Amino acid sequence: MNLPAPDLALLPNQHLARFRGIRGMVGNTPLLAIRLKVRGEPRVIYAKAEHLNLTGSIKDRMALYILERAYRQGRIKAGDLIAEATSGNTGISFAAIGRALGHNVEIYMPDWMSQERVSLIRSFGASIRPVSHAQGGFIGSIRLCEELQRTQRNVFLPCQFSNEANVAAHYNGTGPEIVAQLGAQGLSPEVFVAGVGTGGTVMGVGTYLKSMQTAIQVHPLEPAESPTLSTGCKVGKHRIQGVSDEFVPPIVHLDALDDIIAVADGDAILMAQKLAQQLGLGVGISSGANLIGALLAQDRLGPDAVAVTIFCDDNKKYLTTDLLRTEPIRSNYLTPEVELICYEALPRVNLTAPDDVA
Repeated sequence: MNLPAPDLALLPNQHLARFRGIRGMVGNTPLLAIRLKVRGEPRVIYAKAEHLNLTGSIKDRMALYILERAYRQGRIKAGDLIAEATSGNTGISFAAIGRALGHNVEIYMPDWMSQERVSLIRSFGASIRPVSHAQGGFIGSIRLCEELQRTQRNVFLPCQFSNEANVAAHYNGTGPEIVAQLGAQGLSPEVFVAGVGTGGTVMGVGTYLKSMQTAIQVHPLEPAESPTLSTGCKVGKHRIQGVSDEFVPPIVHLDALDDIIAVADGDAILMAQKLAQQLGLGVGISSGANLIGALLAQDRLGPDAVAVTIFCDDNKKYLTTDLLRTEPIRSNYLTPEVELICYEALPRVNLTAPDDVA
């Protein structure tokens, strides 16, 4: 997989201070060592605490990287409108970071996303265009963005689903942080699991980890109720917002990854509830799915395997969803077999960003 080389051209002077300020709020998150038992057997799973980013999600990394690179390459300038299609977290990130850089932001989003997502985007001063199933949902949102750019001047489209800078953000940031944080403990990752929305995380982190250690396993994760990756098209419905949208994104190359792991959305909800109620970690439903997926992947290698995953976002975006409702327990769920004990936050690392402007 060919990743774009870092562009070392200087940013416009008027944006240097703003980018530097935002950088201090994005990335370099703790790596949590989650200590637990599965059916009485002690385990450790390492989870990157991405819910501690500026707007509470990993999408801040991608939004900042895409905008910084676009400025360096002259593809966006002061006064341009930023328009993006999103399931929510990316829209929140572009709303916050775009407004911090002085841009108007317009978000196209399927109208079945949580009300918290809509409210957060509007709270940052961005406008929202809800897109119904009849209008095409996610695919319709992308099409409407493209139509806007064709009919209006000075519109910048981040194109998160097809922009290789999305992958590069994690290849140059999240991946090296994981390796450095584990390395400081005398460890190296053996398996990595991440749910696929745009696929930027699993492709970027996975590509970096495989470049460091070819034997590592990298598993994409999808909801069992909606196996979009497995089938190549939208199938079924699920409740893990932010993953398994309506298509396999162009930046996802399944042939470069290991086999797909499926997790039931009810199991993911139960695990996210347990993380909040037993460890005080207020994370979203996809984080619960990722922890289950990491445990399933670890099973294949042995209980002592160094398994890493992502806590993608915080629980504040799900307070009107099934995350706060009683979820029935089914016989095939893993969460009831898991006892959460405690966690330790591994120290942050000081890495010089490849595109540093200092």
